[in-house]
Amino acid sequence: MTTVLVLNGPNLGRLGTREPDVYGSGTLDDLRARLESEASTGASAGLTIDLRQTDDEATLIGWLHEAVDTSSPVILNPAAFTHYSYALSDAAKLVTSAGLILVEVHLSNPHAREQFRHTSVISAVATGVIAGFGFDSYSLALSLVRSRLVR
Repeated sequence: MTTVLVLNGPNLGRLGTREPDVYGSGTLDDLRARLESEASTGASAGLTIDLRQTDDEATLIGWLHEAVDTSSPVILNPAAFTHYSYALSDAAKLVTSAGLILVEVHLSNPHAREQFRHTSVISAVATGVIAGFGFDSYSLALSLVRSRLVR
């Protein structure tokens, strides 16, 4: 069984209470339950989900290194690190350079928000980007990972 690392950056541990009009009312535990359910049935069956969240950039970078070392595909919501963390970008590039899938996801559509959110230093090194669909962004990414693994 393939383990998909679902990595979440700063403030995503506050889902459900942080700006629900932007990020929705579901919590990180709700997201975990949804993805675990999807990974056990349907188009994403056969995957294991390892969902993690940190507010610490170094920890997130370490998890990307772990993905390379364990050959694990990654779904990454870098949150605010999206816009300026070249260290995180370099770590994400290690993942895709190793031939692994890395899907950048966002709950909201960064391009429909403040100007500073329009730039991602991760997108250019990611396999692809899915944004603006709430929890469905993660579900779409999980489905994509599964379809790419069975090719």
